[in-house]
Amino acid sequence: MLARRVLAAAITLVLVGAVFVSAVGALGPTNTHPQAVPGLENVRDYAPAPVTGGLSYAVDAGLLYAGGPTQWQRVDTPDGVIVNAVALDRERPGTVYIGAANELAIYVSRDAGRNWMRIPLDTEAIGAVTDLAVDSANRLVYVGTDTDGVHRLRDVGTSLIAAGHLLLDEPVLQLAADNSGAGLAFVRTQWNLYRAQEFGLVWQTVDELPDVATALAIADTTPPTVYVGTANSGLFASQDGLAWQAVNTGLGLAPGARLHVDALAVDPAQPQVLYAATSYLLGSTVVHQTLLGVYMSQDGATQWTKLADAPESAIVELLPVPGQTGAVYALTETSRTPLALGNAPAMAATSPAAQEAQTGLSFSDVLAWIFAGLAALMLLVAVGLDIVRRYELDVRKQLGRRRSAEAKR
Repeated sequence: MLARRVLAAAITLVLVGAVFVSAVGALGPTNTHPQAVPGLENVRDYAPAPVTGGLSYAVDAGLLYAGGPTQWQRVDTPDGVIVNAVALDRERPGTVYIGAANELAIYVSRDAGRNWMRIPLDTEAIGAVTDLAVDSANRLVYVGTDTDGVHRLRDVGTSLIAAGHLLLDEPVLQLAADNSGAGLAFVRTQWNLYRAQEFGLVWQTVDELPDVATALAIADTTPPTVYVGTANSGLFASQDGLAWQAVNTGLGLAPGARLHVDALAVDPAQPQVLYAATSYLLGSTVVHQTLLGVYMSQDGATQWTKLADAPESAIVELLPVPGQTGAVYALTETSRTPLALGNAPAMAATSPAAQEAQTGLSFSDVLAWIFAGLAALMLLVAVGLDIVRRYELDVRKQLGRRRSAEAKR
């Protein structure tokens, strides 16, 4: 009898432990120690670290990752948010902004993604955030959307407050802002380029360029420099957005040639280092694109040298490795998996989602399963003991009946 009571108490204790551990796991983070992954496969946006060796951030298949260049770790974001854009505050390490694909809202974290604050945009429109740009010096955040133009927010520390709105009739493709205090900011759509005035309170269409803008980047030089790639005339640079100078030496621009800039990027840790992907456009009615390759400049676009041949499809975005001259990744029209160019190390072709699926159980989950297994084992032992006890009782009863019958005889 005493053994059964002890066993029953042990089973109860183990079951209570399993329930407790499971409850703690449910109340805590869903992935306390996210698994590091070696590569990315479906990059939609990228925010390079402002300094050499810092954390870069990437949006991969609606999820947020930090790290680089070949070691990435999942950053937990609020439940239900499909991440579509990411930007960093250059002057405030750990401050990260993300834009949602499934709502007109952004989220800000002051601690590198451990906690998030939701900032809904002041609008009744329905749509998605397409791009973000941060003016760290003036604490301004520009939010591009696909249905409601550009929202200007002022980051006051405790929150972000609405401070201007540029309404457009076409989706925002790209935003760029400087961090020197000059207040340079630009918005690119498919057919137009807009320049900020009065620190983004007023916007003007850029009419000084010879044709449509196809790529945009700002370097935090002194003074800051804006670079704009065009559809037919190569690359242009400006320090105020009013006076523009062609900077195509080494890019292959020749008389009569239509030099198309497919993508453009600045190394934020080395603002004099730029990367450009270019191609030639041929024909008028039916346009044929001849891909040229990826070029690099180490002197602020004064001179360009070829870094890598073009892949099989046109490059749509370049992802520089901060502080590593000649290291850049490319996304193409047919693949959002980063392609290593120049000195960049190749990323392993391993899906982050698959990696997480393989390592989805937390320590508390495993511990709960161990407790549950022990409880099940003890229950089996208890059932076995109960069967033995019942068998012994039946045997004793049968022996008692026999003795009674023999005594009567």
